[in-house]
Amino acid sequence: MAKRAGVDKWLFFITVVLIVTGLAMVFSASAVVAQEQHHSPYSIVGKQAVCALIGLVALLLLSHIDYSVYNSPRLLYPALCITVFLLVVVFFMPVANNAHRWINLHGFNFQPSEIAKPVLVLFLAWFLSTRLGQMRDWKNTLLRAAIIPVLFMVLIDRQPDLGTALVLAGVTAMMLVLAGMEWKYLFIGVAAAMPLLAYQLLSGYHKKRMMAFFNPDSDPLGVGFHINQSLIAVGAGGLTGRGYMNGAQKLFFLPEAHNDFIFANIAEELGFIGSIILLLLFAYFGWRGLRTAFRAPDSFARLAAFGITTTILLQAFFNISVVIAMLPAKGIPLPLISAGGTSIIVTLASIGVLLNISRKAD
Repeated sequence: MAKRAGVDKWLFFITVVLIVTGLAMVFSASAVVAQEQHHSPYSIVGKQAVCALIGLVALLLLSHIDYSVYNSPRLLYPALCITVFLLVVVFFMPVANNAHRWINLHGFNFQPSEIAKPVLVLFLAWFLSTRLGQMRDWKNTLLRAAIIPVLFMVLIDRQPDLGTALVLAGVTAMMLVLAGMEWKYLFIGVAAAMPLLAYQLLSGYHKKRMMAFFNPDSDPLGVGFHINQSLIAVGAGGLTGRGYMNGAQKLFFLPEAHNDFIFANIAEELGFIGSIILLLLFAYFGWRGLRTAFRAPDSFARLAAFGITTTILLQAFFNISVVIAMLPAKGIPLPLISAGGTSIIVTLASIGVLLNISRKAD
């Protein structure tokens, strides 16, 4: 079968639709707060638009760079070293929102944990593609493959950012299974990690979040405030919503309405119908991404495309699940929708690599 001459146009189109939707909803959710805090309703969405433009430029450039250049330790090892360095440097930065997640350079903030996602995916795609026939060798293949993911997860969890660490864990597990790892090793890994995860969830601030998850009304003005206000917003939207820009919870009730809880604002203003349409957009994006992965011409491309797609889908799943109280609060943005400069730039750059792979998909 002839190879596709151009990128997957539907994948590119759905990406643009998600970006435009995100900018529109960021403006709706942030205009009043931005006016109050920065004396301009456009300050937050303006920054997001600039970052989206930078991300689109990166997407277009990377969509024209042959993906095979990433299939080399000469590129990946330096990328791993730089990522680990940034994940360590972040601990020497000032605390923001009770966490060490951002590096601030002359007013420019970025999150190293966002960079860790595509770096990890590309590393695993390279490493596993060279060992497809050795996936039963738990000592020389599986344990070695787990070293970098575990290092990333430990550093990110200590920021603390358990949500992103869990996304990396999920993507790593799925890529290992796709590469041919036996399911029994996955179950062994999950069983080994459960005590550590339970300890994390039942200690420190995670314990308070778990209590708020199971009983938000136990501390309605404290740790339960976010989820209570989020559920009020979702419930108030009904079937068709209150209308664009007409949401009430974003008016200093719902924290992070333009960021981690933007889906709650979408549900309130666009209703159940608008929420379902957004979910369908992500589902279609996932289908096109996985289609690219399973039609890729080689194992590295297949694993890389699969990893990029599942990273975005897992983030969307975690974010929306938190908003509707299916999971405890984790602080994960909704990809391409939530405000966050590093997130949208890195996500679009990753999609650029995915689009390049689609050029050679069958």
